[in-house]
Amino acid sequence: MLSETVTVPNGDGALIGELTVPDTVFGVTVLARRSGSFRRDSRSRAVAGTLHDSALGTLVIDLLTADEAAAEAAGTAPGDRPGDVDLLTHRLVASVDWLAARVSDLPVGLFCASTGAAAALGAAAARPGLVDTVVCPDGRPDLAGDDVLGHVHAPVLLLVAGRDTEILRRNRETANRLPVLNRLRVLPDATHLFEEPEALNEVAAVAARWFAGMGQAEI
Repeated sequence: MLSETVTVPNGDGALIGELTVPDTVFGVTVLARRSGSFRRDSRSRAVAGTLHDSALGTLVIDLLTADEAAAEAAGTAPGDRPGDVDLLTHRLVASVDWLAARVSDLPVGLFCASTGAAAALGAAAARPGLVDTVVCPDGRPDLAGDDVLGHVHAPVLLLVAGRDTEILRRNRETANRLPVLNRLRVLPDATHLFEEPEALNEVAAVAARWFAGMGQAEI
């Protein structure tokens, strides 16, 4: 298994990620979040590990630059930049372009939570030939807006915690607005962002099946 720390250039600096490719691989998934420490988070590593076990490579990447992460930690970051959907979309598109240039013979999926879910749909709309499928775990895909949703052609899986009622409502509305094949899977007893270990394990397993089938799997 190949595993290395990589830098992805974008207009605002460099994004840091961890690229892992199993010896036998059928596709690569970008796991991204606006955090400055997402790639080192135990939860993201757990999800990535489940994907690796299913012969899927991963690019786990932070959508903040090192300087932005440091500024945010110090409380000096501009309030609107880190959570701006357009900014996150731009950086996720840069990550997809970077990855596709290195794995041109493999399908690419996106796994993004919170506001990153909207960015993932934006990236899928912007790169229809590169993004093969999208998984949004307990995210805010509704923030993408109708102009973006109407241009998403990749299959979409929306995973939602059943006790996160407001996010569930927003995801149901988004599922109805997406013109492409999509699935909404609800984990009835889970809370926001799947804090329960068993819920996260189920999310990882469902996502692995979805990515392995690139949007054609039964979930």
